[in-house]
Amino acid sequence: MKLKNVSLYCLLMGGIFSFSCKEKPEQNNIKQTQISFKKEGELKLFHQKTDSIVKQLDIEIADSEYERETGLMYRQSMRDSQGMLFVFQDYNPRWFYMKNTQIALDIIYLDKDQKIVSFQKNAQPMNETSLPSNKPAMYVLEVNAGLSDQWGLKVGDSISYIRN
Repeated sequence: MKLKNVSLYCLLMGGIFSFSCKEKPEQNNIKQTQISFKKEGELKLFHQKTDSIVKQLDIEIADSEYERETGLMYRQSMRDSQGMLFVFQDYNPRWFYMKNTQIALDIIYLDKDQKIVSFQKNAQPMNETSLPSNKPAMYVLEVNAGLSDQWGLKVGDSISYIRN
């Protein structure tokens, strides 16, 4: 009887050991493609009081639903001379967030006349907190964090842009 119990014990332990020592299934490594900047236009920023050009940027234009939803997600960097302009068909309050966005940004909300109505400065990477416009906006400009202060932008300043 003891021999039968020992044999059964050994058989069970051997089975458990053989299952735990199996090789792990091969994992598929998915490589994400690096998304590079594609210049689709040029944008000028103007000070309200002097109407002088503050800065000129190369821009990507997000004007389809997919482009607006994706925005700058999955980008690892952006030059200070670049930005993304979101163009909407309607004039309403907006809410942006930083899901899957790897770089800190200043989010600049603009009205239907392309004048700045509000900012969300230094939006942190990967943060899904809602970042509201607090006023209706038809355009949204994203630039690297800190640039709106560096350029001295204020509510009432404006933009103009052209497509390539």
